[in-house]
Parts: sequence; structure tokens; C-alpha cells
Amino acid sequence: MINERYRLISPKRIQVDFVDEKIKATDIVIRPKYLSICAADQRYFQGTREQAVLNKKLPMCLIHEATGEVVFDPSGQYKQGTNVVLIPNTPVESSEYVRENYLRSSRYRSSGYDGFMQQLVVVENSRVIPFTKINPKVAVLLELMSVAMNAYDNFSKLVDNKKVETLGVWGNGGVGFVMSLVLKKMIPSAKLYVMGIDEHRLHFFSFADAIYKIDELPEGFTIDHGFECVGGQASSSAINQMIDIIEPQGVISLLGVSEMNVEVNTRMVLEKGLTLIGHSRSGYEDFKRCIELMEEYPEVSNYLETIISNEIVVRSIDDMNEAFNIDRINEFKTIMKWEV
Repeated sequence: MINERYRLISPKRIQVDFVDEKIKATDIVIRPKYLSICAADQRYFQGTREQAVLNKKLPMCLIHEATGEVVFDPSGQYKQGTNVVLIPNTPVESSEYVRENYLRSSRYRSSGYDGFMQQLVVVENSRVIPFTKINPKVAVLLELMSVAMNAYDNFSKLVDNKKVETLGVWGNGGVGFVMSLVLKKMIPSAKLYVMGIDEHRLHFFSFADAIYKIDELPEGFTIDHGFECVGGQASSSAINQMIDIIEPQGVISLLGVSEMNVEVNTRMVLEKGLTLIGHSRSGYEDFKRCIELMEEYPEVSNYLETIISNEIVVRSIDDMNEAFNIDRINEFKTIMKWEV
């Protein structure tokens, strides 16, 4: 089968490559329907990664957030036209101690391996999950939500015997939004506070118990546990503010990605006996739990839809370039309706 893969060959330069795809009995052929642009994709497209990284990973198809429909399933498990979400992480081994998304051998799409900017995607059938009750345009945010679910699951294992009455999320972007939404649904008994710098964006977090600008926290404000969803160099000030106000022996979950090392007040981490835990990416079970959550609580989809800032129909490379350029000025997520 001849397939079209749209690869970034250098910053801001996408070209189509024609690839002869080999389809194994355990593969499934998917036609992408909706793709969502992530900050990581933008760093490649704009060329803000280190040149050594770009040299190593390009050319490469971008995008690791996608939904699609089944075109062909050799096993007969899925009918043609079935809506599925695509899982970007592809493990090549298993471990009873390490989750699939943390195995160093796993292959992750749009990070050294071709992502979903393809006319058709040939993927192992274990890397798709069908859904029926979710709008496919909203379901494209399942990957982002699955990262938050992974973080929640890791966090929940650490706090079995701890007080979990107040939770704080730092970050008013997409990661902060889905992390807050997952926490509100999974731990409804806890008070949820969201901290950020953009007052307009903060008002999207209408489900939170309170929202605060980071320089306007109430006097004496404390939290039991915190989640850092800021990223970049600004994550340093966010983490250190969390360290200052968190209760002793609290857990700080780190989700923000920074290209540079950030400074952390380790002295106070030691004095308070804090636990810092990192979270990255997700796996099959995280996606499955998110689908179940969205199908059980339709309001979750409604909240997620509010952070789709723009939907762009993509039929050409020019449309792809336009989508990435528009995404730079959008408040939250840019969705590509894939019609190539």
C-alpha cells in the first residue's frame, strides 16, 4: 500500500514522502480525522529545539494527538468506519516494575518516530481504542487527558495514607486545565485551587473551587499537594512557590516540560519532607480510563470542548503551515480536521 507521509524536513518546511507500507496481520489501517497540535510539535516546527536534536530526529511526521476511523482491519475485530483514538506510545518490551510510557525502549510518535500527519496510519491494533459516545473532535484531546490520568494514578499510589483535602494546580494552559478536570472528577471530596498568570484563561476553570493569580494568593494559603503544569523556565518559580506553601510531607507532581535545567529550593524540600514526582506521556490503560470517564460524565466533554480555540480544515501543506502558525497565538488547543 502506497501511503503519503507529511514530514517536517527542517523548521517550517513540510514535504510529502510516498512510502510503501507493509501491513502485518496484527496491524490496522486508520484514516486520521482530527489532529491536535501540542507544544512539543511546535518546538520542532518552529525550530526552537537544539540543533543537535533537530538533526537527530528530522525528517519526521509530527503530531501525537489524533483520532481516526478504521479503513482496514485484517483481524476483523473492528468494522470499517469505527471511530478510534490512536495511542502514540509503542512499547517493544514489558516490565512488571516500569510502566510502558517510562520504558526507555518505547517508541513514541512525533519524538524520533513518525507521528500521525499521514494520509493513512498503519499501527498495531493494540495501539487503538474504539469509542462511541464521544465527539471525535473532542476525543482528539484524549491523549492530553491521558497524561493527566497517568499523573493522577501515580499520585494516588503515593497518598494512600496522607491527607488529601486541598489540591493546587499551577498553570492556566491546556495541561493545567485537563489536570484540574481529572483531579476534580477523580477526587471530588478535595478542594481544588488553580493558580496562574492569565486572568482570562483562569476563568475557563469554572469547575475549580477557586482560581488565583500567582501574585494574589490569600494570606496563610496552604495546600496538601500540588501539581506543576507550567513548564519552561517559569516552572522554577511555580515549583518554589508550591514548596513554600505546601503542607509538610506533601507531594508535588511535575508535568511541565522545560528545555533547560530549573532551580529548585531543595533545602525546603528536605525540611518539609516533600515528595517530588515526575510524570510524562501515558499508556493504553490511561487512555481507556479517560474514555470511560468521558462516557460516564458527558460534562467532561463539554468542558474539554471549551479549550478548542480553533478548528482548521487541512487539505494541503499550506493548510498545515497555517495551522501551526495560528496555533502560536491561540489561547488553548488548535485542532486540524484532516482531509488530505
